[in-house]
Amino acid sequence: MPAAIDALREWLSPWYLEIKFVHLAAVMAWIWSTSVAYVYYLVPAFQAWRRHPHDAGVIAQRDWVIDRFDRGAVIEHIAFPVVMISGPLLYWVGGWDSSATWLTIKLLIVFGLFVPIECFDYHLSHLGGNKRHALARGGPDHRERKLHQHWWFLLLTTPLIIYFTGIVVFLAVTKIGVGP
Repeated sequence: MPAAIDALREWLSPWYLEIKFVHLAAVMAWIWSTSVAYVYYLVPAFQAWRRHPHDAGVIAQRDWVIDRFDRGAVIEHIAFPVVMISGPLLYWVGGWDSSATWLTIKLLIVFGLFVPIECFDYHLSHLGGNKRHALARGGPDHRERKLHQHWWFLLLTTPLIIYFTGIVVFLAVTKIGVGP
């Protein structure tokens, strides 16, 4: 079996830059796909709702925006698995190991922060936390609880993602901790 694995690694090694391109394109799609929608659509709609919590028009706009946000998150939620497949592939094909400090820090951030956040985000956007499904299953009150839950999740995690994606990209570009 090790001979087959070595042969596969040897076969993939000329494709390292192409794998890296796929990885970086997926990282960019993951980082930016919902960032603009969050900042320019979701935050203003939720701020208006917080100022006017009983205004039917503001609530309708908030609901429309979060529904579109969940649908748009599909791009992010396709990109993240591509990142999670192409990243270890780069690690393996490129012959990296844990002696690369930049990579160790990057992997700690990815697996310690991003993976748990994304798992919960998948749940909120597409699975049990999905607002359209919550309305159909449990009615308006159930949907409202799911919406509040998603909003708090976004308020808490978005600053973390923005800060730590900057660190991860910096580490990947500069490769701080790699010898001379």
